[in-house]
Amino acid sequence: MPKPSRVPSPSGLLAHCFAAWPEVKKTQVRQWLKFQAITVNGRPVSQFNHALVPGDVVAVRTDRFAVPRTVVGSGIRIYFEDADILVIDKPNDLLSIASEMEQERTAYRQLTDHVRRGNPMSKERVWIVHRLDRETSGLMVFARTPEAKEALQSRWDQAEKRYEAVVEGHLREPQGTLASDLDESNPFKVVSVRASDATRHAVTHYRVLATSEWRSLVELTLETGRRHQIRVQLAEAGCPIIGDKKYGAVSDPAKRLGLHSCALRIPHPTTGKDLRFASPLPKELARLISVA
Repeated sequence: MPKPSRVPSPSGLLAHCFAAWPEVKKTQVRQWLKFQAITVNGRPVSQFNHALVPGDVVAVRTDRFAVPRTVVGSGIRIYFEDADILVIDKPNDLLSIASEMEQERTAYRQLTDHVRRGNPMSKERVWIVHRLDRETSGLMVFARTPEAKEALQSRWDQAEKRYEAVVEGHLREPQGTLASDLDESNPFKVVSVRASDATRHAVTHYRVLATSEWRSLVELTLETGRRHQIRVQLAEAGCPIIGDKKYGAVSDPAKRLGLHSCALRIPHPTTGKDLRFASPLPKELARLISVA
């Protein structure tokens, strides 16, 4: 955050911020103003032409957003929040966005409530950037503005997305690449088939982190982002994810899908700064790899 600035001469707020903080992109300053993250003498101000007088102190609030690891809603942990984005750790068994069967208990709805600070009349909202399956836990990004959403999605192929999965059995090689062509036409189940105009190519790089007699812990890095990509490809390799009955798993020792979004690297949509986040494998999954 830039240091507080004392006003030397009469000026408009936006013009003063631009002059006082030349290292900050102008779009970021405008976002701070929009979300009342800029204060004048300790009072939040959002008017760009607010009149400043000599001696006024202009600063960026440090308490405007959630403290990292704040828990909201159904166990959602906020890892990062500013005027542009929210990065969360989503628990398993929580939808990313509403479905026909579930409208209320979703990450989208609960984060909307969070940014509205309990004010149902507020126009604040969040935008979905990508999704995690209901059964998958871990890191997920939401945008705070349409501009941030567009910027993130337009550069999503530059983001690094890593997962960890506890799978049944052992992969043939300690590391490698899984490539297949997926038919996503069925809304309930994706299948790997011969390439055609109706399929989408999927590529996942994997590395085995640990093994026990019956299971393996595998790190997966996505090169493409297809629906159920990891689940289908691991099943096709003969190692379905534990708890994934849909794709052939026969065991469910954790009473949940053994897939977790563990690491995320994204360019900030406004500043361009490289942001990195990591989430440890949940205890109910980590304990399994040491159990034969």
